[in-house]
Amino acid sequence: MPFQFDHLRTLTALVDEGTFEAAAKRLHVTSSALSQRIRAMEQSAGKVLVQRTNPIAPTEAGDAVLRYARQVLLLDQDVLSELRQGGGGRRDHVPLAVNADSLSTWFLEALAELPTELGAVFEIHREDEEHTTGLLRSGAVMAAVTSTPEAVQGCSVEGLGVMRYQAVCSPEFAERHGLRGFDGLNEAPVVNFDRKDDLQDRFLRDLTGEGSTGPRHYIPASEDFARTVLLGLGWGVVPEHQCAEPLENGRLVALAPEHPVEVRLFWQRWNLRSPLLDQVTECVRTEAATHLHPM
Repeated sequence: MPFQFDHLRTLTALVDEGTFEAAAKRLHVTSSALSQRIRAMEQSAGKVLVQRTNPIAPTEAGDAVLRYARQVLLLDQDVLSELRQGGGGRRDHVPLAVNADSLSTWFLEALAELPTELGAVFEIHREDEEHTTGLLRSGAVMAAVTSTPEAVQGCSVEGLGVMRYQAVCSPEFAERHGLRGFDGLNEAPVVNFDRKDDLQDRFLRDLTGEGSTGPRHYIPASEDFARTVLLGLGWGVVPEHQCAEPLENGRLVALAPEHPVEVRLFWQRWNLRSPLLDQVTECVRTEAATHLHPM
């Protein structure tokens, strides 16, 4: 490849930091020197690699070079880890993409199982499970929890398990809106995680053939989403791990307990021989087997 190692590190720093000034500070060089490196890369590639926006964004060609750069840097980290004496030196940077519900219910436990002497630091990109593969394609992350079973080019994929959800609301909410199971649910206020979230509409379409027409709340944090439902602002589809206790003590009621929503989760990672990524994968696999239902 026509790129120097320092140039590859420069591109990843620029995309991560978002501005030439911040990337230059991270790499301990001047903004002018950093800009010259990027121009040299673009001349070698024969294409523009980054859009000079705020924040900086890679072009389609830049995504391909960024993915290559991160893979080269990962291999460099692995070699340095093997040569390292007593765990000293720099720490390994591991960018991952995870959906919010996995992040709040089981994924962090997987990271906590990694050996402390590994010295890894994690950058978690929180994204809907249907969209995490986009971060893999762009090179922003080296592995992702996703609902996509088809492997992204250059990645391997394995099944993790099924995350199960229940449609629930508070007893007061059900009484206030005259709900009997899911009858009348289409017009009742509903809680969505964000504008990409279609679990609630998927649940209704499966049962009634149409989605929700009621008022919508958008609560983009998993624990706050569950709390919003618990407080009676609307109904929502909540992970079993988050609603089991409130269902048991009567603070929530299940709207259709015989019709849970199931989301199949997969682990996609770069298809590279990497001791660091292998250990992360093993911990994720083990923790998922404990918390998720079998596929």
